[in-house]
Amino acid sequence: MPHILTGLMDLKMVLEALQAKADVLIEALPYIRRFSGETLVVKYGGHAMTNLDAALSFATDVTLLNSIGIKVVVVHGGGPQIQDMLDKVGKESTFKNGYRVTDDETMRIVRMVLVGQVNQDIVTRINHVGGQAVGLSGADGGLLVGRKVTVGGADVGRVGIIEQVKADHINRLTDDHFIPVIAPVAVDTSGQALNVNADLAASAVASQLGARKLLLMTDVAGVKGMDGQVISSIDRAEIPAMMESGILTGGMLPKMKCAVDAVTNGVRKVHIVDGRLRHAMLLELFTDQGAGTEVI
Repeated sequence: MPHILTGLMDLKMVLEALQAKADVLIEALPYIRRFSGETLVVKYGGHAMTNLDAALSFATDVTLLNSIGIKVVVVHGGGPQIQDMLDKVGKESTFKNGYRVTDDETMRIVRMVLVGQVNQDIVTRINHVGGQAVGLSGADGGLLVGRKVTVGGADVGRVGIIEQVKADHINRLTDDHFIPVIAPVAVDTSGQALNVNADLAASAVASQLGARKLLLMTDVAGVKGMDGQVISSIDRAEIPAMMESGILTGGMLPKMKCAVDAVTNGVRKVHIVDGRLRHAMLLELFTDQGAGTEVI
């Protein structure tokens, strides 16, 4: 008799677990219907890129989103990988106002790492889990055209911002169910390569594509208020006051600037998501509670 009761209890636990999974699918259904056919741009970097488990989780999430009809475009960074390579070749790296000073030699290494290593690693992982990813750089077909900039009046070398995105190139791929994976290396009008901040590149791509959403993968849980709790939603009009009050500081400042630029230029929502959390994108997109901070 005790064995029978134990068996019944085990069966009940299994059924409850299955019911919980069914509830998750039911909760996700209206979001899946809402976003199917829409474009989602994801800026990918940080811990989510360098940790193998997180990287595989990201690849699986992207593939799932693509398989249910969401047009996913990935724009990736690679700062830690660039620094590792510079250290290996004995090239000193300097920063001004938060930007890597990019001389010609550094630019060659940036291109080699971003386009030849990081980009292909991401493409390989997505394809390994069943997706159809295609690696691109901004130089491919003049995909990303930019111009050299100074930062705070300082010359930081071949650092640029994006002024033109050939959206039709990207749309042709997503219309055919491919997942473009873009390295943020732009070219200027003379064909010279430019190193572009990945957040800025993702914002420009999302704006030009008229993306429904831009997701910025970070190494924090989201934007936290003065009480230390994650703020689930922020209106862009609130952001200047949040900067003045000190709620937004450090690395969150440029991300919020990118978010403001994106929503100002037609992106409906920007989500700041913790890339360290497994399946963070799915939780943010397909659950009522979410898993980060949205900017509207």
